[in-house]
Amino acid sequence: MRYSPSPQSREPQTDDYVAADVSMDEVLGVISDTHGLIRSDVITAFAGVSGIVHAGDVGEDHVLHTLAALAPVTAVKGNMDRHHQASLLETVACLEWAGLRIAVVHDLSTLPPWDPAGERVDVVVFGHSHRAEITWRNGLLYFNPGSAGPRRFGRPATVGLLTVDATGRPRPQVIQLHGD
Repeated sequence: MRYSPSPQSREPQTDDYVAADVSMDEVLGVISDTHGLIRSDVITAFAGVSGIVHAGDVGEDHVLHTLAALAPVTAVKGNMDRHHQASLLETVACLEWAGLRIAVVHDLSTLPPWDPAGERVDVVVFGHSHRAEITWRNGLLYFNPGSAGPRRFGRPATVGLLTVDATGRPRPQVIQLHGD
């Protein structure tokens, strides 16, 4: 399977934004573009998640340490991750979670062609734009949780949650952060 680097995107709709009170049995926290900042809202939103994916531009080491204290973390290097632990991360990561195969990359345009022995991928998590995005294309979910770091470009700070419905379909949600 080959990923398209430019999926048809849409801004998240009101129904995509939810409170962080969903059941945490099988919930994946999704975060990107922290640039060294972990807001207290992130800790609250990710309390009890079964795993966390960071789609790059981590910044300082304490970001990964704080997230790892909440749940196991899979993280990739972003274009601004030139120092600290984040500079040692891979640019692409793959994981299996709750029956889903997830590819993680910072900048969607850098996602390499994908065909490791014909393995399926259900979700591509990415960051870089600082804009939350939920896009379905050819049955594949492209999910950008937006930026949880310093506010830029007049956009709200956001993170994501990923759940799986009874049919095994991924359900992305964007949570707007209000604190710090």
